[in-house]
Amino acid sequence: MKKEERILVALGLGTYCQGVFDFAVKLAQGLDAHITVANIINDREIEAVRTVTDMGYNVDGDHYVSEAEAQRRAQLEKIMENSSFPREKINIVIRVGNPIDQLIRIINKEKIDIIVMGPKGRTDLEQVLLGSVAEKVFRRSPVTVISYRDREFAERLRKRGMV
Repeated sequence: MKKEERILVALGLGTYCQGVFDFAVKLAQGLDAHITVANIINDREIEAVRTVTDMGYNVDGDHYVSEAEAQRRAQLEKIMENSSFPREKINIVIRVGNPIDQLIRIINKEKIDIIVMGPKGRTDLEQVLLGSVAEKVFRRSPVTVISYRDREFAERLRKRGMV
């Protein structure tokens, strides 16, 4: 059996991202694996900025992307700052594009063995059990996908199953 050496942690910077990262660290420690932390700037956000620009407002799409990337990198660093996991075994990847396509590209390019995701992304809509990105990655991923659940989310799912 092949040893799992590379774990991709897809973080949408929503409610569950600290738990997702911490879970991936425990998994990586047990497997003696490296971690790639990925965040995708959805190209729909860029299109929205372009639409505002087309309406005559002075907004720079390239500036938006560089600012968004800097902010997200800072948020990711904050998530990782209290981790005992060796920093030299963590790689941060921030991409712009369709989140599903970009995550699949990262899986292939970085030779990822396992992907760890939260059940929901940035929207954290209560009625959504599995985010559309997570659902589509689950169907399209060439590697094992682990869907993280915190205790509160797991308990809500258990209660729904008791109906």
